[in-house]
Amino acid sequence: MKLPLNLFGQALALAILSTIYAKPAMAQIPIRDPHTAGYVTAMELPDGTVPSANAYGNFIIGPTHTAAPESAVNDKVPQGTVYRFTIESKDSKIYPGIARDPNTFGKPDSANPAKLIVTTSHPAPYTRKMAVYVPKQYIAGTAAPFIIGADGPDNLLFTVLDNLIAVGKVPPMVAISLGNGSGDAQGSERGLEYDTMNGTYAEFIEKEILPMVESQYNVKLTRDPNGRATMGGSSGGSCALIMAWYHPEWYHRVLTYSGTYINQQWPYNPQIPGGAWEFHKSIIPNSKAKPIRIWMEVGDQDLYNPNVMRDNMHDWVIANENMAKALADKKYKYQFVFARNAKHVDGATKRQTLPEALEWLWKDYKPGK
Repeated sequence: MKLPLNLFGQALALAILSTIYAKPAMAQIPIRDPHTAGYVTAMELPDGTVPSANAYGNFIIGPTHTAAPESAVNDKVPQGTVYRFTIESKDSKIYPGIARDPNTFGKPDSANPAKLIVTTSHPAPYTRKMAVYVPKQYIAGTAAPFIIGADGPDNLLFTVLDNLIAVGKVPPMVAISLGNGSGDAQGSERGLEYDTMNGTYAEFIEKEILPMVESQYNVKLTRDPNGRATMGGSSGGSCALIMAWYHPEWYHRVLTYSGTYINQQWPYNPQIPGGAWEFHKSIIPNSKAKPIRIWMEVGDQDLYNPNVMRDNMHDWVIANENMAKALADKKYKYQFVFARNAKHVDGATKRQTLPEALEWLWKDYKPGK
C-alpha cells in the first residue's frame, strides 16, 4: 500500500528526526563474575550473610539479599527527630545552578574520546530537598559526630541509625541528608557537584550547609575529622570520597554504593583527564596514604559503558575492583563488598548491608576532646 505524498513526507521526516535525536545506545550490561581474572581475590560468604564489622578486605555476598532487621522501623527504640526542608539555588554563592537541555547529552571530542563536548548546559535555578536527623540521645550543646549523605533525603539511613544507636553499635550522630541540585552527568548541576575532582562540594557543605544546620536545628557539629563521615551512591559515592580526599582535615570516613569512579568529570580537566577514574589509575597509587577509612559496594550487574563515550573508563565494576586494589596496595583500612544478583545502587543490597556497613565505618571511633 502506498502512502499519500504528504503522509509519506511526514513519515520520512519523523524517521530522520528519530535518528538524529535518538538517545545513545545502551551497551548490554553483562553479569560479572567476581572471580574474573584481574579482579581482587575475595572471600565468598554463605548466601544471605554479610562480612563482619571487624573484617577488612574483599568479600562476595548474595545472591539473596534479605533486609537486615535494623533496616525496619522499630517502635521499641528511641526515635530521632527528622527536620525536612528545601533550599533554593539563589541562596548559594557557590552553586547558583546549571542545567543541561532535556534530551541532550554531548558528543566525544573526535581527537579524544575521553573528552565529552557539551554545548547545551546553561545557568538554571534549582530547589534542593534536605533532611536533618537528630538522634533522641543527642545532648544539647555537645559536639556531635555526623554523617552527610548525597542524593537525599535517605529515610533508610535514619531508620538504621535509630536502631544502631539504641544498642551502641554506632555513636549517637546527626545525619544530614542532602538532595542534589538536579539533573545527572556532564553539564548538569548534580554532575557539577558530585563528579568534579576538587574540593568545591566539601567547601559548599562546610561554608553554607553546616552553619545553617547548627543555627536552625540547635545542634553543634564536631570539627574532629574522625567524627565526620560522608556517604553516597553512584556519583554521590564518588562525591563522598572526593570530599574526604580533597579535605581530609574535615572527613576521615567514607561509605559508597556503586561508586562512580569512572570518567564523568565535566568540564574536561587535562590535569585529571580520566575524572574519578584517576583515583585508582594514578591518584591513590601515586599519593601518600591519607587517614581515610572507606567501605565500598558494587553489584555484579552494575553499570557498563552507558553512553556515547567509548573511552574504556565507563565500567563501574572494574572501577570499584581497581579501587579495592589501589586501597590494598596503600594499606588503607577498607572493606569491599561485591554483591551477586545486584544492580546499580541496588536497594535490596543496601537494606541488607547498610547496618553492618555503618557499624564497620565507625568501629574505631573515639570522641575527641
